Amino acid sequence: MKTIVHLLRHGEVHNPDKILYGRLPGFGLSERGRRQALTVAEAVAGHDITHVVASPLQRAQETAGPIAAAHRLDVATDERLIEAANDFEGQRVAVGDGALRQPKAWPKLRNPIRPSWGEPYLEIAHRMLGAVYRARAAADGHEALCVSHQLPIWTLRRFLEGRRLWHDPRRRQCSLASLTSLIFADEELVDIVYSEPAGATDPTVTGA
Repeated sequence: MKTIVHLLRHGEVHNPDKILYGRLPGFGLSERGRRQALTVAEAVAGHDITHVVASPLQRAQETAGPIAAAHRLDVATDERLIEAANDFEGQRVAVGDGALRQPKAWPKLRNPIRPSWGEPYLEIAHRMLGAVYRARAAADGHEALCVSHQLPIWTLRRFLEGRRLWHDPRRRQCSLASLTSLIFADEELVDIVYSEPAGATDPTVTGA
């Protein structure tokens, strides 16, 4: 039996101060982000989606809304789809800017493999995998759509592909409103397909 679980990164966020907002409340979609959500809803309108679930964060819930509405579904919430915890939350962290230039922050950067500044990559992968298998079971024989965030989606993909989890963030293949689709035969993962229904975006721009 074939089941597909689509991992959708949320759309662009209204973030005029360009901070790393992480799990902070109150960060919803920008006007462009709302258009991206509608574009994805149109792109998957003909899909056999029977289950829509999202991270509890506002931007993910808002991205999920048009898709669930188009399929006459409610948006479920799974805490395991949430953004990764990060000690730099609420600060500017662009390279050469803000918090990363402060010596008091440097101890947090001591181990990029774990990483030392936030939630360990392996823990992210494991919680995301649990959310995916719950969604797969809920949509058994059909399609599920899970709205999450760039780092959790990319970490899970690397885990499933057997690659090391630490990586260069500038090379993530996970644009805003992109789909990373996991294809299952019964409970076995047989393929991963990536697509960008709303177009490509720069992975170096803060917008996790």
